[in-house]
Amino acid sequence: MTKAISLGVVSALFFSSTFVLNRVMRLDGASLWWISSLRYLFTAPILAVVVWRRKGWKSLWLDFVVRPWPWILWGTIGFGLFYLPLTWVARWAPAWLVASSWQLTIVAGSLLVPVIGGVSSQDRHLPIVALWPSLLILVGVGITEWSVATLAGAGIWWALIPVSGAAIAYPLGNRQMMRYARTFGPFDVYQRTLGMTLGSLPFWAVVAGIGASTVGPPSGSETLYTLVVALLAGVVATLLFFAATDLSQGRAMWLARIEASQSMEIVFTVLLSSILFGAAWPDGFGKIGMAIIIAGMIWHSLSSSVRQEKSHLKSNVIG
Repeated sequence: MTKAISLGVVSALFFSSTFVLNRVMRLDGASLWWISSLRYLFTAPILAVVVWRRKGWKSLWLDFVVRPWPWILWGTIGFGLFYLPLTWVARWAPAWLVASSWQLTIVAGSLLVPVIGGVSSQDRHLPIVALWPSLLILVGVGITEWSVATLAGAGIWWALIPVSGAAIAYPLGNRQMMRYARTFGPFDVYQRTLGMTLGSLPFWAVVAGIGASTVGPPSGSETLYTLVVALLAGVVATLLFFAATDLSQGRAMWLARIEASQSMEIVFTVLLSSILFGAAWPDGFGKIGMAIIIAGMIWHSLSSSVRQEKSHLKSNVIG
């Protein structure tokens, strides 16, 4: 579990580049359609080479041809409906606020347990106590949004809508493809990431088509920045995060803890924004909200660990 959490934290560092660079690009007038679609259009061939070198291409492609719809459905949800809203909102909200609001994915991950669960019926049970850390995270997100609303106006609250949708789509697509990969595979983390990327390409082709028809071809800066995001977040961060979730072996509470490690994106986003681009730090209430979110993450992890240990001891006694 220590290894899984460590991988989750490192992936959060690389994921934070998305919030920072998307904010910079959107403020420079970059097209929503191009910087969102190009990330995955760049990611697909890079991952294909990785999977091919690991000798996993043939089995993945054969399954994709025979059963394309699960890959398309969960790839579109997990990648398409996750990334397009985050890119969209980067135009209106500072990077640290988007990163803070994105931690709603921890809440969504917990609430999805009874719906998609894990490998056993027990994994589908969500103890009521697990909702308390999620409530703390919600309070933290509310405070960070309020801290910006006092300066930018109440309209900033609407930013929660696309971020909330992305926060549900990402764990939903990831967990459903984990279950599919165990049932019809096995497919490793590289194959699963590539399969979801390939499945999302029809969605991104439509998005790119909208960009081409409305703003013309992408600029050189859009292409370069998006390539960097594709490498750091689309390849490195995604592979690290999925590798961490694979270590959970389908245990729903372990998955929740790994997903909670993504709250470190807040810290990394603030630091990178300040160091690389001189972005302003959050105000007093913003810092308080971020601290509450991180506290909720720690509480979430500790409480999940305790429940997991009690469950393990109980099963040993019964056995």
